[in-house]
Amino acid sequence: MAAASAESGPRPRITVFGGSGFLGRRAVRHLVRRGFAVRIATRHAVEALELFAAERPYVESADVDVHDPRRVAEALAGAAGVVNAVSLYTEHGRDTFRAVHVEAARRIAQLAREQGIDRLVHMSGIGADPQSGSAYIRARGLGEAAVREAMPGATILRSAVMFGPDDGFLNTIIGLLRVLPVYPMFGKGETLLQPVHVENVGEAIAAMLQDAAAAGRTYEIGGPQTLSYADLLRLVAAEIGVRPRLVEMPYGLWFGLAGALSLLPAPPVTRSQIELMEIDNVASGALPGLESLGIVPLDLRPTIREIRDSRRH
Repeated sequence: MAAASAESGPRPRITVFGGSGFLGRRAVRHLVRRGFAVRIATRHAVEALELFAAERPYVESADVDVHDPRRVAEALAGAAGVVNAVSLYTEHGRDTFRAVHVEAARRIAQLAREQGIDRLVHMSGIGADPQSGSAYIRARGLGEAAVREAMPGATILRSAVMFGPDDGFLNTIIGLLRVLPVYPMFGKGETLLQPVHVENVGEAIAAMLQDAAAAGRTYEIGGPQTLSYADLLRLVAAEIGVRPRLVEMPYGLWFGLAGALSLLPAPPVTRSQIELMEIDNVASGALPGLESLGIVPLDLRPTIREIRDSRRH
């Protein structure tokens, strides 16, 4: 899908579900930079627009509940393409993993196809598996299948764990490393991670919608460094100037802790996140990644330093 320049004609509109979230905000900005107009589909339409002062001429928002077919269809009207960046780590009320990652994903793809839209980027994650014993990981895998069934030409984007200056990943690690002389690891700290910058993922989404060859493909994208969880902690600790003692903590204890913390409005660790830490979060190399889109993956260290320096003020 070629994007029009402001001078050559109206910009093709992309509807972004979850466009005000951690990843969605980046996707919106990269889409605008590449010549698209964007409609953000969110439950908080007015607040969402406030995030895009610089992009305002090319950004609009719509109040949308992804469980409501009528609202979803309205948000898709007139769109040339769709991004589904809606994510859920903790179930609450009718927002269950199946409802969000499977049923809503199918709904968006099906209604888009009914409106003649043939380009969709569906956000998933490395390790998504419809046979997994984890409800979250299983829903991710089933969601991919549901989207492909509804729209065979959809693009599936599986990302490694994302980081950025405003993330919940590095910020949590840095915050804990600064106050804990003894740092509990997930298991033995052997799980492999390939963290990818959220800006790289946002740019990848925009690039996929511009590249006709991306239709029907599945991508796995990770960053330039593959580290064990223990080595990641050591890297972050060195960058922020602390020397904690890393200790092993069995997953059973982590799950017990997550159960107790689940009573909080915003638990610092969830069962789903712990389940993800039980498996390697690394691109397989068998599927196209950032390089195939002409995107250079960003290093982890500058973001660690940015977070570190922001906490000194």
